[in-house]
Amino acid sequence: MSTPCIGEAGHTGDWRSVRPKFDETKCLAVKAGRPACFQCWAYCPEGVIKKEIGTEVDLDYCKGCGICAEVCPAGAITMVPENAEDAE
Repeated sequence: MSTPCIGEAGHTGDWRSVRPKFDETKCLAVKAGRPACFQCWAYCPEGVIKKEIGTEVDLDYCKGCGICAEVCPAGAITMVPENAEDAE
């Protein structure tokens, strides 16, 4: 089984225009306090979302494609403009 290789093309996140913002109050894994969903991790084409409770994204490599937001069944992820002050 192959695994994604982060960083093969360098820091690719610096050219994105939007980035994911997670609402931990909606995240199914956070609410359950255990691994319960992780659809964002499974579908991320860059492999930059950590598979852990309290999701974290490596913004150095996130390209802002928005797939994580599309597949989140709880609506816990929104895409915000890159320069938004409240983006995490």
